[in-house]
Amino acid sequence: MQTPRRFLPSIALLSAFEAVARTGSVTAAARELSLTQGAVSRQIKLLEAQLGTPLFTRERQTVRPTPAGEAYARDIRDALRRISAASLNLRANPLGGTLNLAILPTFGTRWLAPRLPDFLARHPGISVNLSTRLVAFDFRLDTMDAAIHFGAADWGGAEHLTLMAEDVLPMASPDVARRHFGAPGPASRSDIAENPAALLGLPLLHLTSRPDAWERWFAARGIAAEGVTGMLLDQFATISAAAMSGLGVALLPTFLVAEELRRGELVPLAATPFRPAERYHLVWPPERAAYPPLAAFRAWIATIAEADAEGPPQWSGRRRDDADETGRDA
Repeated sequence: MQTPRRFLPSIALLSAFEAVARTGSVTAAARELSLTQGAVSRQIKLLEAQLGTPLFTRERQTVRPTPAGEAYARDIRDALRRISAASLNLRANPLGGTLNLAILPTFGTRWLAPRLPDFLARHPGISVNLSTRLVAFDFRLDTMDAAIHFGAADWGGAEHLTLMAEDVLPMASPDVARRHFGAPGPASRSDIAENPAALLGLPLLHLTSRPDAWERWFAARGIAAEGVTGMLLDQFATISAAAMSGLGVALLPTFLVAEELRRGELVPLAATPFRPAERYHLVWPPERAAYPPLAAFRAWIATIAEADAEGPPQWSGRRRDDADETGRDA
């Protein structure tokens, strides 16, 4: 059913209203919109007449949104932001489509970005915009078409494709490994594997998005280590840099620091990788499932992730899975 015209104010009226509500000043809104104060005031009055309700309380030279106006401004602001983003995307890629993808910072730079040229070569009409996110968010309030995140499969009703697991190892700089366990190498890793509690005596680095990672690593080895403290960092890039600088030991996914391991800037302090129960997922709102750029990307990344999973393992030995060792799927 078509929405009656009186419920669809023009963009000009809504833009003027949003600017005044946000700045609290007709003068500031007029300057922002390159209009006169009189023009902005007339647009506000036209909008109030169209909606049949006052949106501002006027006191001398100031204006203040009414409770109804404040709530309306929040909704309008989000709608205007979506319209602006859609217009920019269309202008940037008028013949194809644009995929707005939220990514985890280190996963995006280390795993996804090097592979994206293959996707773009296969789909030359599609452009991809990447935006980093450290936590899950509400697709209803964000302009993303999809996101890649790490954790459980359930994310607020979004549909998902499970991409891959990760294997983590405790890692430190060669100097830290040498000072605490002798020369870095297979012998020292074997010693730690036989006595993982030895790591409790070292400064342990923690990731804010995985605050219980060390407790779970120790629990998988039968060691009670509740309340393990240490430096807290917010990204893998930062925590790996801290480990390389000798600030402590970090639990790091092997595939995200493969180059640092190859160059010897990081030393694994255990021989057996640990696989958390969480996985990397591509997630999207149900209403975007059939969007052609997303459908193309979903098919492509499924193939790439499967090929990576079937590649040769980086580490030998039996992997310690969280579910196997602790009897739970965390």
